[in-house]
Amino acid sequence: MLHFVQNLHDCLLAVLFLTMFARGGGLSRLAWSGCRRMGNFTSSPAGLSGPGCSQYVQEVVSHNCIVIFSKTTCPYCKMAKNVFNEIGANYKVIELDEHNDGRRMQEALAQMTGARTVPRVFINGNCIGGGSDTQQLHQQGKLRPLIEQCAPCCASATSEGSGSIHYEPTK
Repeated sequence: MLHFVQNLHDCLLAVLFLTMFARGGGLSRLAWSGCRRMGNFTSSPAGLSGPGCSQYVQEVVSHNCIVIFSKTTCPYCKMAKNVFNEIGANYKVIELDEHNDGRRMQEALAQMTGARTVPRVFINGNCIGGGSDTQQLHQQGKLRPLIEQCAPCCASATSEGSGSIHYEPTK
């Protein structure tokens, strides 16, 4: 019984702590929803440090032709994904609001690109901007040529993006 009371006490403290930060936007939706299901809450591995996040972002960008750092509720992120879906391009999506280190990654992206907003879209290792920038490049006919320049190892990479389609550059 004492063990149960201690676990309940710890869980209530965790709920109180998470409630304070979740209301201030300090926790990702995923972490907050996990806590509300008190009995099903599982701890996640230790988070990445600031330099670790930068290294992770650089690694993802260097190993994928198209990477979109996104948030699930952002209309500009949806706009960028729709552009790539429309042209049938394969892309990797990192949903920052569903990632344990999403806030740190967004800070790393801000340092790397000079902009903190999402989406941050990368093609062949270069940031092309956000959703409006992506759409504008597509409308100007400049997006497809950027994708066609992707390194062969990246052009055939498997993606984790929802609705992603494999894109073979034209020769």
